[in-house]
Amino acid sequence: MQKISKQELLSLAHLSRLLLSDAEVLSLIPQVNAVLEYALRVKDIVQMRAVENLSLEKNCNVFREDIVVKTDPELLLKQAPEREQNYFVVPMILETT
Repeated sequence: MQKISKQELLSLAHLSRLLLSDAEVLSLIPQVNAVLEYALRVKDIVQMRAVENLSLEKNCNVFREDIVVKTDPELLLKQAPEREQNYFVVPMILETT
C-alpha cells in the first residue's frame, strides 16, 4: 500500500482548513497511514464476503417458486403515524420546482 506523504497530508490539511505545525504533521503521518491500512483491510474483507455471498445466493432458493400472498394492508397502515387512504404519509424531502 502506498503511504501518505508529508505533502499529501499538508494538502489535505489545507483543504480541511487546518493549520498544522511541522511536529503535528510528522506525528500524524504514521497515524493516518495506520488508518488507511486498516481501511484497506476492511475493504478486502468486505469484498471477500461479497464474493462469498454471491456464491451462496446462487445456490440458495434457485428452484423456489415465487408465491404471492395476499395480506391486509390495514395491519401495517394502522401502525403508521399518519396515513391517507391506503398510503403512508411521509415528510417531503425534495422540493418541486
